Amino acid sequence: MNGLIFYLILPFIYLISLLPFWLMYRVSDLVFVVLYHGLSYRKEVVVTNLRNSFPEKSEQEIQAIAKRFFRYFCDLILEAIKTLTISPRQVKKHLTFKGHEILEHYYEKKQSVILVLGHFGNWELTGARLAVEPFHQLYIIYRPLKNKYFDQLAYHMRTRLGNRLYSMKETTKGMVDNSNDVTATAFIADQTPSPKKALWLDFLQQDTPVFLGTERLARKFNYPVIYMSSKRPKRGHYNIELELLFDNPVDTAENEITLAHTKRLEKDIKEQPEIWLWTHRRWKHKRPQPQNDQ
Repeated sequence: MNGLIFYLILPFIYLISLLPFWLMYRVSDLVFVVLYHGLSYRKEVVVTNLRNSFPEKSEQEIQAIAKRFFRYFCDLILEAIKTLTISPRQVKKHLTFKGHEILEHYYEKKQSVILVLGHFGNWELTGARLAVEPFHQLYIIYRPLKNKYFDQLAYHMRTRLGNRLYSMKETTKGMVDNSNDVTATAFIADQTPSPKKALWLDFLQQDTPVFLGTERLARKFNYPVIYMSSKRPKRGHYNIELELLFDNPVDTAENEITLAHTKRLEKDIKEQPEIWLWTHRRWKHKRPQPQNDQ
C-alpha cells in the first residue's frame, strides 16, 4: 500500500519541482490557505512554542509571527521538493554564500571540518548550495524515513548534486572511514535527543535538552567547528554565512562547543523567528531528576 501511494503521488511531486519559482509560490499560497486556515495544522503547538519562547511579546505579535511562520513553512516544503530538479545555476541565484574563504582556507590545508546548523532557513537548499562549491566533500547526517519509498526519494534529493549522507547511527564509522579525505560533515544540532543523554541548557527561555554528538565528534577528530547562519531577506532567497567557532576543538572546555553553537542559533532565531521549525515539539521532555542514593 505504501508503494502504491508513493507511485501515485510521485508524478505530482516531480511536476511541482519543475514549476518556475514564481508559479511554485502561487501553489504555496494555496497550501498555506489549506494548512493554516483549513486544517490548522499544529497551530496550537506553534503558538504555544512561540509564547513560551517570547513571553515579552504581546499576543498580537505572537499570532503575527505564527502566521509568517506558516507562510514560510509552506514555501519550505515546496522549496525542498524543488531540489529534485533544481540546477546549480538556480541554486546560486537563490542562495548567496558568504564565508567561503573559511572553507577555502581549510581545504588548502587538507583539513576536514564540521558544519553545525539548525532547522532554520532552508537546510535542504543550503545543502544544495554547498554542493556546488569547489571545496570539501559534504556529508549530511540524516535520520532515515520509515517509509522506504520516500526515504529513497529524500536520499536522491539530497545527493543528486554531489553531496553524500551518513545515517545518524553510522556517523562515527563513516567519519572514521573517510578520515583520509577532505570532508565537511553537517550536523543539524537542534533535534530533540534522549533526555538522559543530553546536555540541558537554557534555550529560548526554556529548559532544553541539546545533542552532544557535534561536540563529541569535533573533539574526537579535532575538526574545526563552523557555524552556518541563514537569513531570508525576501521570499525565495536566502543568505548563507559561515562563521568559525573553534579552530582547535581539543583545546575547548567540556560543553563549550555545544553551548556556543546553541547560543549562536538562538541569536539567529531571535532576529528572524518565523524561519525556525516551530512545528516540532521541541520541549516535550523534562529534565531527569537526580537519583537519590539509597
